[in-house]
Amino acid sequence: MTESRVRVGVLFGGESAEHEVSLESARNVIKAIDRDRYEVVAIGIDRQGRWYRADERSFLARSSNYREGYSKPAGEPALAVAPGQGVNRLSLDVVFPVLHGPRGEDGTVQGLLRLAHLPFVGAGVVGSAVGMDKDVCKRLLRDAGIPVAPFLTVRRRDEVPLWADAAAALGSPVFVKPANMGSSIGIARAASAGEYERALDEAFSFDFKVLLERSVRGRELEVSVLGNDDPAASLPGEIVPRHDFYTYKAKYLDDAGADLLVPAELDPVTVAQAQELAVRTFRALCCEGMARVDLFLATEDSGAVRAGELLVNEINTIPGFTKISMYPKLWEASGVTYAELVNRLIELALERAEKEGGLASAFESEDAT
Repeated sequence: MTESRVRVGVLFGGESAEHEVSLESARNVIKAIDRDRYEVVAIGIDRQGRWYRADERSFLARSSNYREGYSKPAGEPALAVAPGQGVNRLSLDVVFPVLHGPRGEDGTVQGLLRLAHLPFVGAGVVGSAVGMDKDVCKRLLRDAGIPVAPFLTVRRRDEVPLWADAAAALGSPVFVKPANMGSSIGIARAASAGEYERALDEAFSFDFKVLLERSVRGRELEVSVLGNDDPAASLPGEIVPRHDFYTYKAKYLDDAGADLLVPAELDPVTVAQAQELAVRTFRALCCEGMARVDLFLATEDSGAVRAGELLVNEINTIPGFTKISMYPKLWEASGVTYAELVNRLIELALERAEKEGGLASAFESEDAT
């Protein structure tokens, strides 16, 4: 790179059901980037998977519009990624993916950027893929000795256990979740056979693999993690839903859908335990850069789960950056401003790329001998 500003491609939109959330997150990231150090190139992916160079001013001006905030300039082709050429010869130095859900947060885009030799913010291919898949994620955590709620995985609608069998194995109510989806999309709480069947239909409309999970009565905590080889954890926050659980509607459509307590009211021992568990989770799942780890603090016994126990619910390797998102809020409460956080994430991406470049040079030297 030259002495000029680092050229950052902010990548947003995508084909998943979380498209609108991505747009809002990206607007906030773009606004927070230090323009003395970085030059921004806004890149939108539409719902059909086509990549376009976005007009930044027009995109930011549509802050209350969740429709596509970018358009294809006259005569400009869809963007392409090629090794050594950045994205359609945009000469990017680093990419900040602000994508949520499948084909964005699941390792696919990360693999594409690796092939293009482009540094990028956040987890690599492995961390992104296992973080997106709730089934694989929970099995890896369980094998690492990290507590998770009991669950079953089903891969075909006609192989799903009957409601009586699911309730006997997991208790009632049961949470039904698509394995690969975020923002609580497709998740439902089932306390009867009828609710169970409707929840399964909804979950299978989003994924071919579905989780059935024990309901944990307790407090919903979130911890932000930042770093590469030596990750740090923020103070925990707490979500207090005013719906049955923290649904998509509660998160993004209902201003009174939940109370966000930043930081959470916890004793120092529980704070330290939550932070330690979040970092262990981050490392066990091979994450880098950033992640938000969602926890349950059980408030009563439920099967093998004991009151006072902390369990990992899931990890988000590209957490939200909207005005209500907990990832930046928790770092602000921990003494890191939004702008400092965004700049630090870009630095971490460049640091990782430099480290990986050193490994590549070592391999090339070995091949030459």
